[in-house]
Amino acid sequence: MSYRRSPWRLLLAAPVFLAILVQSAVPALAATGLSPVPPQGASPNGQRIFQLYELISIPAIVVFVLVEALLLICVIRFRRSVLPRGYRPPQWHGHTGLEVLWTVAPFLVLVVIGFLSFQELQRDFVKPADSVTNLELTVRAHQFGWDYVYPQGFTIHSEGLDAAANPLVIPTGELVRLRLESTDVIHSWWVPDLTGKTDAVPGYDNYTWVKVAQPGEWRGQCAELCGSGHSSMQIRVKAVPPDQFERWVAQHRPRAGSSAPGGTPRPSPSPSPVAAVLPGRLS
Repeated sequence: MSYRRSPWRLLLAAPVFLAILVQSAVPALAATGLSPVPPQGASPNGQRIFQLYELISIPAIVVFVLVEALLLICVIRFRRSVLPRGYRPPQWHGHTGLEVLWTVAPFLVLVVIGFLSFQELQRDFVKPADSVTNLELTVRAHQFGWDYVYPQGFTIHSEGLDAAANPLVIPTGELVRLRLESTDVIHSWWVPDLTGKTDAVPGYDNYTWVKVAQPGEWRGQCAELCGSGHSSMQIRVKAVPPDQFERWVAQHRPRAGSSAPGGTPRPSPSPSPVAAVLPGRLS
């Protein structure tokens, strides 16, 4: 084996090594909650986001590998150490076919990506019609927690790190429309396993929805920097069968003769590690 051929073998082995590295790293990262790949989605809109991610990522990876491979070939094949002294590469200027190709091809790729992305936005990031909505809940954001207002007349208060104790409970098999509000600054409601990010904006109602087929519990996080306690503004969503959901609602529904509408009492906000250093809120 000559010295000149060894770089080519390394070049051919690099994609294989990279594929093995990625394949072994993704499960390990997913176990910690960190992964370069979004979850496949427990709700139809979350599943379509995952499919869109795949459709965009595959051509992006192909373009990346092609560009990097050509770059490495040029670097290795035409390195100074293997060329004769005073070597001057062939000089040529202008190639209409190539210039049209590398202009039109990226344009078409971007057009396809833009079309698919816009289609997803119009399908899953708009207010679902009343005719297909089984239940509407109001998600009211504040620094640094969430209030889940149920139409049965009670509110679940979820504060900071106490999200697991006070989750948003929804029934399985039903389309749940979420109306997002904010009482102070902009927040963003995001549960990656269910759907994409949706902002909660003061004075403006945004909508998102979920429809979960199987019981389960998923966690999320405010995805908009909203103040010193932003890192503690967690989300927990719990899906239960419809009969169990009805029993849960009956337990929280305000009783007749009560002095105020029912609901779980608002727990004391959990202190944020950041808030201890930077007291106060961003306005």
